[in-house]
Amino acid sequence: MIVILLAATLFALADWLTRPPPLPGYEQVRAAWHPSEAWLYDRNGALLDSSRVDFATRRLAWTPLEQIAPVVRTTTIAAEDRRFEDHAGVDWLALGGALRDRLSGKHPRGASTLTMQLAGFLSHDLARPGARGWLDKLRQIRAARAIGARWSHDQILEAYLNLAGFRGEAQGIGAAALGLFGKTPATFTRDDALLLAALLPNPQAPAGRVANRACALARERRCARFQALAASMLGPARSLALDPGLAPHLADRLLTRPGLKIRTTLDIAVQRVAIAALRRQLLGLGATRARDGAVIVVDNASGDILAYVGGIGGNSTAPAVDAANAYRQAGSTLKPFLYAQAIEKGYLTPASILEDSPVQLDTASGLYVPQNYDRAFKGPVSARAALAGSLNVPAVRTLLLVGVDPFRDRLWDTGYRGLVEDGGYYGFSLALGSAEVTLAEQAAGYRSLEQAGRWSPLRLRADDPRVAPRAITTPQAAWIVSDMLSDPVARAGTFGLDSALRLPFWAAVKTGTSKAMRDNWCIGFSARFTVAVWVGNVEGDAMRAVSGTSGAAPVWRDVMLALGGGREPAPPPGIEARGVTFAGTREQPRREWFVAGTSFARADTAPAEARRPRIAAPVSGSVYALDPDIPRDRQRLAIAVSGATALHRLQLDARDLGAPNAAPLIFPAPGKHQLALVDVAGRIVDRVTFTVR
Repeated sequence: MIVILLAATLFALADWLTRPPPLPGYEQVRAAWHPSEAWLYDRNGALLDSSRVDFATRRLAWTPLEQIAPVVRTTTIAAEDRRFEDHAGVDWLALGGALRDRLSGKHPRGASTLTMQLAGFLSHDLARPGARGWLDKLRQIRAARAIGARWSHDQILEAYLNLAGFRGEAQGIGAAALGLFGKTPATFTRDDALLLAALLPNPQAPAGRVANRACALARERRCARFQALAASMLGPARSLALDPGLAPHLADRLLTRPGLKIRTTLDIAVQRVAIAALRRQLLGLGATRARDGAVIVVDNASGDILAYVGGIGGNSTAPAVDAANAYRQAGSTLKPFLYAQAIEKGYLTPASILEDSPVQLDTASGLYVPQNYDRAFKGPVSARAALAGSLNVPAVRTLLLVGVDPFRDRLWDTGYRGLVEDGGYYGFSLALGSAEVTLAEQAAGYRSLEQAGRWSPLRLRADDPRVAPRAITTPQAAWIVSDMLSDPVARAGTFGLDSALRLPFWAAVKTGTSKAMRDNWCIGFSARFTVAVWVGNVEGDAMRAVSGTSGAAPVWRDVMLALGGGREPAPPPGIEARGVTFAGTREQPRREWFVAGTSFARADTAPAEARRPRIAAPVSGSVYALDPDIPRDRQRLAIAVSGATALHRLQLDARDLGAPNAAPLIFPAPGKHQLALVDVAGRIVDRVTFTVR
């Protein structure tokens, strides 16, 4: 009885000492698998990009056995467990051979089966450092038998290949295949499988040792090729060659959790076109002129973003910055919404005459003196020519009609959410784009013009809701502004007849350049697509010798040509056409479009007696430099005035110069000067300040 009790006690003790930890089943293992990566796909399921989110271990998605080349199976079994198909987790013959070798003093051969190794992967307690004693071995054997009783051989091999550690931080055959070979497990060759199997006993082994073991596994005499293959496999870290890397900024923004798979609205073909066009242009400009750029392409009908390029790296000094989502100064790109508001309110028509001449406006911080891009003035011009030619002074005069606060509110309603201050903060410079906007906001805003003045948010993810559009601008004003932006003749005075803005199909487009040449924009739309482009330097330093038509416009043109156009949109109800002649301007008679009830047949400039008396030249703030090589009496300064100036007098630094209609020539000494126009009562009606050096 005592013997039986002692035997039972010893058996219970042995059972307790060799009992393995609880192990999960195959389904539990697969369900618990979390990749370190997340993936971004286009609208059709094509891979655009991936991003590593978990930096503890490099793991890709679980790879089913049917997606692994059969040669990997046979090679792995031959290298690690020759009788894998014939045992239920433990190779007793191999264990017996290992025990015999140990008793005879020989170096013991390996006896761990794939199942026993898998048990170590599933429970770190079985594979902890120093777990080499006979009790540990018995625990591992019992664990392997438990797995063999519940798992199929295919499940065991599949889990082994996915859980095995390979070179460095790569875990699983998926990460090893891409990181070491630049391919998927399904495309492995026999040599690939041999090299991979050669890594299993010691993943950190040097290339020479891996090559020798691969040669031994191959059972070949001539194995010189393995030396080169192993050196290539274990060389400098490879990028994931099958990851296209087409939307890195979007991937960083959207891929926030390991294993996340996001389907976007992007089209991989359009994305490639946008990347190629931007890369080509930045290479042409060179790093000394502009280093960065961004492109967004939108399907007008759906609002889906088809291409989103936040940058292309290259010569960029800040390649991680998403330039498509960064706030930058808008430049002249806000003018279409200003003119649309003025036309909608009945303040202007495309044929209305606006003065492109010097103007100075009193503000709380001093005089505001807008100037055109070329610092020249074109005199009286139509609103059509002013918008298409991107003239600054007529835009400021239009803002005076509309009002700064109403215009700021209109921009806010059009999705420009960077305008967080009231109109007074931006002042008159809002007409020239002093506010900061993003490229995505620009694309949505311009799309609203094509969509008859209706704005809705753009869609970037396939599961983003479709929001009903809201009316911002009247269809008539939106259509007329679109027609003005599509007129190559109207923009010819500024851009010429054959600029990058002219396409072989209908398209409306606007360029813009911010203060100090820091930002260059080109945004436009055809009947099918809206394309928005930004070129500049994300760190904010100025570009060199880059204008609207030489910076962003060539990218816009290339993308538009690749996409193709559509029919010119028909005018909506409430639009009427009428022939107009122009007096006092250089514009030729033409057929013009009007909101119904606002048309006229003749456009004329205001007579002199209807104009406010003012000094037209010199322009306030001007600086004149004397040339020592030119005689001093040949360097006089002409004074020009406009408006009804009868009985007025000119004063230079409080010294009377006589009547304005005498067009006096002055020769002021070096220094700062003040020129005033004084009425008959002695009141100053206009004043400019200029400097002579």
